Amino acid sequence: MQNAPMSLLWPDAILMAAVVIAWLNDTMFGPKSRGTTYLIALVSTLVVGVWFAFTALDPTPHYFFTRMYIVDPFASAMKAVVCLGYAVSIIYSKKYLEDRDLFRGDFFLLGMFSLLGQCVMISGNNFLTLYLGLELMSLSLYAIIALRKDVPQSNESAMKYYVLGALASGFLLYGISMLYGATGSLELNEVLKAVASGRINDAVLLFGVIFIVAGVAFKMGAVPFHMWVPDVYQGAPTAMTLLTGGGPKVAAFAWGLRFLVMGLLPLAVDWQEMLVILAALSLIVGNITGIVQKNIKRMLAYSAISNMGFVLLGLLAGVVDGKVTGAAGAYSSAMFYSIIYLVTTLGTFGVVMLLARRDFEAEMLEDFKGLNQRSPVFAFVMMIMMFSLAGIPPTVGFYAKLAVLEATMNAGLTWLAVLAVMTSLVGAFYYLRVVKLMYFDAPEDSSPIVAGGLNRSLLAFNGLAILVLGLVPGPLMTACLTAIAHTLQL
Repeated sequence: MQNAPMSLLWPDAILMAAVVIAWLNDTMFGPKSRGTTYLIALVSTLVVGVWFAFTALDPTPHYFFTRMYIVDPFASAMKAVVCLGYAVSIIYSKKYLEDRDLFRGDFFLLGMFSLLGQCVMISGNNFLTLYLGLELMSLSLYAIIALRKDVPQSNESAMKYYVLGALASGFLLYGISMLYGATGSLELNEVLKAVASGRINDAVLLFGVIFIVAGVAFKMGAVPFHMWVPDVYQGAPTAMTLLTGGGPKVAAFAWGLRFLVMGLLPLAVDWQEMLVILAALSLIVGNITGIVQKNIKRMLAYSAISNMGFVLLGLLAGVVDGKVTGAAGAYSSAMFYSIIYLVTTLGTFGVVMLLARRDFEAEMLEDFKGLNQRSPVFAFVMMIMMFSLAGIPPTVGFYAKLAVLEATMNAGLTWLAVLAVMTSLVGAFYYLRVVKLMYFDAPEDSSPIVAGGLNRSLLAFNGLAILVLGLVPGPLMTACLTAIAHTLQL
C-alpha cells in the first residue's frame, strides 16, 4: 500500500529523536548529565516498545520510502521485542557500569544506535535497507565492545568481531550483487517475482544465495561462522555482552527471514539444504564444546550457538516438497523461540552482573557456588533460566524446543529432530552443572549481594515470566503465528 499513514513511523521517529536528544544532552552537559542520558534511553525505548506492540495489531503491511521500508505485524512485533529487551538490558547493567566507570553517555548512545539498526534490519524491504541496518547495528556493537580501553581482552574481542564482521559483510554484499545482476531489482517483492518466474539462470541465483546464507549464518553465530562468538562473549564486559547477545540475535533472525523467506522463497529447496548443515553443526558443536567451559560467559556463548541451531531448524522447516502449507507454523515456532531466547538471556546475564562487584567479575562457574545460601531468590531465578535453556518443563524453553521439533518432524526431517534432542540432552549437562554448584556446593564467597529494588523486582519478574509462559504458552505462540500468517499472507 503506497498511501500508508505516516503515523505508523512515529515510533521509529521517536527513537531517532531520542538518540539525537541524548547525544546533545551528553555533549552539552558532560558527565553530570549521564543520569539524564540513561533516563532518555530507558523511557524512550520503553514507550517505543509498547507503541510497536500496539502497532503489531494492524494486520495490513504498509510500505514507505518507495517500498524500501515495511511496517507489518512481524516487523512491529519484533521491534517491540528488541526495544523492550534493550530497556531491560540497561536496567540490569546500571550498577555494573557504575562500578567500572562505564556509566557514560557513549554506552547508551551506541546501544541506541545499535537498536536503531536492528529496527531497520527488521523492517527492511530492500537489499540495501537490510544491509544498511546491519551495518548500523554492527558498527555500534564493535565500538561498544571496545569501550573499556584499559582491558586488553575487550579490545581484542572488538578487533576479532570487527575483522570477521567485515568479512561477513563482504560475503553479503557479493551475494546481493549477484542477485541484483540476475533479477534486476533490490526490492524483496520484485526479487521474489523474478525468481519465481523461472526465467533466470539457476547457477547465478544459487551462487548469490550461498553468500547470502553465509552472511545470515555469521550474524546468527551459526557453525562454521561462529568463531567470534565465544571470544566476544568472554572478552567484552558483561553489560556489553548482553547488548551483543540479546536483541541482535532476534534482529538477525528477522533479518534472515526477510532475506530467505520474503525474498528468496522459490529457492527454498537450495537454501534449506544449506541450513540443514548449519543447524546440525551448530547443535553438535555448541552443546559438546559447552561442556568443557569453565567461564560462564563462554559457556553461554556456546549455548547461544546451539540455540541458534534451533532457530535455524524452524527456518528450514517451512517449505516441504515445494508446498508452503506448514510455513506459518514453522516460521512462527522460530519466531517464538528467538523471543524466548532473548527473555532467558536477559535473566541469565542479569544474575551474572548482579554477582559482580567493583574489581570482581563473576565469570567463572566457581563464583556460583553456594548461591542459594547467599540469596535463595536469585539462585531460584538462575535455576529457572538454566532449566529453560536446557528445555526442562515447566519452563517455556521446553515448549519453545517442542514447537520447533514439531515443525522439523512435520517437514520430514526426523533424523534432524532426533539429533536436536540428543545434543540437547548432552547440553543439559552444563546447564544443570550451574544448578548443582548453586544448591549443593558450599559458597566460596560470603560477601553480600548488593542490588537495587528495581533490579531485584525485574529479575524476579523475569524468572516468573519464564515459568508463566511455560505453563501458558498459547497466547504468545498464537500472536507469533498470527504475525507470520498476516505478514507472509499464508
